Amino acid sequence: MIYFPAPHSFTGEDVLELQGHGGPIVLQMLLQRCLELGARLAEPGEFTLRAFLNDKLDLAQAEAVADLIDASTAEAARSALRSLSGEFSQAVHRLVDRLIELRMLVEATLDFSDEEIDADDVLWVSNVAHRLAQLGADLAAIQARAKQGSLLRNGLAVVLVGPPNVGKSSLLNRLAGEERAIVTEIPGTTRDAIRETIQIEGIPLHIVDTAGLREAGDLVESLGIERTWREIEKADVIVQLVDARTTWTPADAKIAAGFPSGLAVPRVIVHSKCDLAGLAAGCYEEDGQSHLLLSALTGAGIELLHDELLRIAGWQGQGENCILARERHLQALTAAKFHLDRAITELNRTELCAEELRLTQDALGTITGEFTSDDLLGEIFSRFCIGK
Repeated sequence: MIYFPAPHSFTGEDVLELQGHGGPIVLQMLLQRCLELGARLAEPGEFTLRAFLNDKLDLAQAEAVADLIDASTAEAARSALRSLSGEFSQAVHRLVDRLIELRMLVEATLDFSDEEIDADDVLWVSNVAHRLAQLGADLAAIQARAKQGSLLRNGLAVVLVGPPNVGKSSLLNRLAGEERAIVTEIPGTTRDAIRETIQIEGIPLHIVDTAGLREAGDLVESLGIERTWREIEKADVIVQLVDARTTWTPADAKIAAGFPSGLAVPRVIVHSKCDLAGLAAGCYEEDGQSHLLLSALTGAGIELLHDELLRIAGWQGQGENCILARERHLQALTAAKFHLDRAITELNRTELCAEELRLTQDALGTITGEFTSDDLLGEIFSRFCIGK
């Protein structure tokens, strides 16, 4: 038994930890006896929730606990550990501290405008415009790190699309490094979506092999084709395969025309079986569209596909500098950047500038779970020289 007195435990409360030797049966008996003596099972996430409520962790750190447990790559796990240690929260706090100083200066010109304080002189002497611009640049840098971390956390859904027997299953097997899909010369072998997650530079790529798109020959194939179109609607990247021996055919054009018109999803055209066509692996761009020539059989050109997928994802290859952000973090940073940019443009109208800065702070506060009252008057008296 190990006793952790408050406030030095993980939750900030008095904690008694029981450690037992042996297999799970012994520990289950120990747990059962604790329950008989009046204890209860913890709710999901309860220890982390208690740590948050007792100010041992902020909200971003608490979420990092779950991210660490769910990490699917080593890079994601390392990034989650950095967030758990407070790296993300500290970066946000530094921004907020600087933002509060700027809010003090701007709002002081409002609160004391009748005390013969020239607002323009105060803002100019304090170099507020430059400091706001620098704050915006630093916020954009954190935003970029968060986007990279979101990619580490969620990965990229890559859907392989094309007519039957074009090499989709062979490409999936080559990417996965094992025989995950059945490959035959019979068109229409793949009837359902087959999923495999791979890693490229620590980025999880969720590869989906789909049924070949053509006029269905039976009910089962028709259902498989219907699922293919559903997978296309959920894709982050569409890899359309065409046969390098025939290049672009009317069937390929029909498939491309069938993509939902409102689907703003990047697309890569892969000319497969380039070895059978007597062509070397390579890449080129035509009408703004990326084309790759590769062979799933020999592996020629696979690295080109890896590189193209990472380029589309926007991966900068800086896993150690990422922030493992969730979607709500990205939305909060986007909102903060929007309001800060508005504040910069409204600097000549201090009332509007002050409001935009307040909204910027509110957005950043949602990341760490801190919603504080804006009693800036006290800050002004304690840190800003009024001259009285």
